[in-house]
Amino acid sequence: MKIGVDYYPEQWDRELWKADADLMARTGVRLVRIGEFAWSRLEPKDGEFDFTWLDEAISNFSRHAMGIVLCTPTSCPPLWMYETYPDIVQVGADGSRLQTGIRAHRCLNAPMFLYYAKRITEQLAKRYANNPAIAAWQIDNELESYPCTCEECRGLFRDWLIDKYDDLNNINAAFGNIVWSGEYSDISQIQPPNAYPKAWQNPALCLEYSRFSADMTAKFANDMAMIIKRENPRAKVTTNTLFSENTPDFYKLFSNLDFVSYDNYPPVRLTDDEGMSSSHAFYLDMMRGVKQKNFWVMEQLSGPTGSWMPMGPTPRPGQIKGYALQAMAHGADTVMHFRWRTANKGAEMYWHGLIDHSNVPGRRFNEFAELCRIAPKLSVIETTELVSDVAILYSHDNAAAFRIQPQTEGFSYFEQLRYFHAAFSKYGVNVDIVPPDSDLSKYKAVVAPSMYVYDKNSAENIYRYVIKGGTVIMTARSGVKDPCNNCIMEPLPTVYREMIGAEVSEYDPIGKEEQTIVDFAGNSYKCRQWCDILELGTARAYAEYRDSFYSGKPAVTMNRYCSGVAYYIGTVCHMDFYEKFAGNIMKQTGIPRLKDLPKGVEVTTRTNGLDDYIFFFNNSEQEADITLPKAMFSILDDTEKDKLKLKPFDMEIVRK
Repeated sequence: MKIGVDYYPEQWDRELWKADADLMARTGVRLVRIGEFAWSRLEPKDGEFDFTWLDEAISNFSRHAMGIVLCTPTSCPPLWMYETYPDIVQVGADGSRLQTGIRAHRCLNAPMFLYYAKRITEQLAKRYANNPAIAAWQIDNELESYPCTCEECRGLFRDWLIDKYDDLNNINAAFGNIVWSGEYSDISQIQPPNAYPKAWQNPALCLEYSRFSADMTAKFANDMAMIIKRENPRAKVTTNTLFSENTPDFYKLFSNLDFVSYDNYPPVRLTDDEGMSSSHAFYLDMMRGVKQKNFWVMEQLSGPTGSWMPMGPTPRPGQIKGYALQAMAHGADTVMHFRWRTANKGAEMYWHGLIDHSNVPGRRFNEFAELCRIAPKLSVIETTELVSDVAILYSHDNAAAFRIQPQTEGFSYFEQLRYFHAAFSKYGVNVDIVPPDSDLSKYKAVVAPSMYVYDKNSAENIYRYVIKGGTVIMTARSGVKDPCNNCIMEPLPTVYREMIGAEVSEYDPIGKEEQTIVDFAGNSYKCRQWCDILELGTARAYAEYRDSFYSGKPAVTMNRYCSGVAYYIGTVCHMDFYEKFAGNIMKQTGIPRLKDLPKGVEVTTRTNGLDDYIFFFNNSEQEADITLPKAMFSILDDTEKDKLKLKPFDMEIVRK
């Protein structure tokens, strides 16, 4: 379990390098990430390379046995390149080139950008790929599925569509282009979605452009990784990712990379939105699920955030250490803090690091140092992983399709996932978030929220899981669209109707209006946003509506199908419903659950097959007392404990 920092030697006077490296070594830093924004220093003029300063920086850290994460600098081409080749700049949906002056405005498909990106990556790989100090490589920085509409991207998009559909007639049919007389008669008429709101445009075109953009981003990352791998096939290559305006398809992006890296900035102010905490555990579990193995955090919260937005509050005592350990509890094997020292120049000067502008280590740095002192004790969990009984299915296509056509006021695809994650997590159960075509056989319960866009492999996978005895939970807005993002002309939930044992006779998009449902035990819950009015086939009602003209109609159903069980939740409720529902599912499927955990306490378990290590994280601003079922050995305190007293944002790890 390694703790590291992000460092920018090119932004600091050389006199600071040695002092910084010495302090890092004394503090316990094991890894240093460098280089992602340094292209102008590596290639100050076209074809003139200067690696002497990078050699010195790497040597400065490696003499302390600190490993280097070396980044390719392709996020920020030098200004001489933009000046010489202005067509490498992305073109927005309005047809205008983006203004340069900040980062990541290059088009990943522009031929001249690719020429230079490959060249600088090759130069770095030839020089450093076999250097023993290099622990890993990062491609670019925070790649997105950029929706560039330049001529190069337009041409590639047309080729991509022809490869998929063969000819214009098939594209016209798939897109439904007869609507608004939009049929293509020549390939040149195919254009990316423009600056109109996406909901005004052809949803099939918009979804295909989202897929195309995701493919191009993944191709770029893979091409750059292959350059490094040619020099050293054993090199470990990743890229760092996050949720953004143009969130990439994580499954495609990392498919050919060695491991997943995530930039983790949990909120400092905790909110309790209708009973669901603002914990970042959901996003950490999602990152672990991308390749279904442990991951790295490449950027971790270190101080107040704020650059292109007003500054947020400073991390509270315990959060620097606690949120790093929370990431490890959910599968991070390495956590690197952004950044070592707060920048005193440039746009990110208020996105704070561990050391403030004063250059005097303070409270946050001291807490980071404590984390570094703890890290060696975590060596016993280096070979462990999380094994889960519950999975939640996430689909990039579904997320994109809902962004294109919002369903009703307040309706959110991610909210569906987060409610179930929070509900099951409340009982101390590990939860995986995985793609819909994953192997589901190892799970006792699978949640498949809003399976909106039909995918044959995913649908067959869910059916196969239930047929063989699995328990699946599906929700409203499932089976709505075909693979082209057109509505299916069958009663909802269409392809899932047989398994669900019920169909939707009508739906009511109620938005923020609230109604009431009552479950089989007589418990009442508020619902909102969406109401599927269900007609039973082989299913039974789990809960019914108590309002509107469909009072008495099923809102939630349960159906035994072959050897398994399928639930369908036709509305969106508050957290109290999902907690009760998750508890019932766990009881019926035999999933062990912890009861009466203090509010805000998160419990996860990592195992090596012989020993289980249980993480208790108090993600709250109040102290928490926990009584263990038996005395357990604390790997942090080297003592046996039968009770835990956790300060705010405190972590305890015990061996079961």
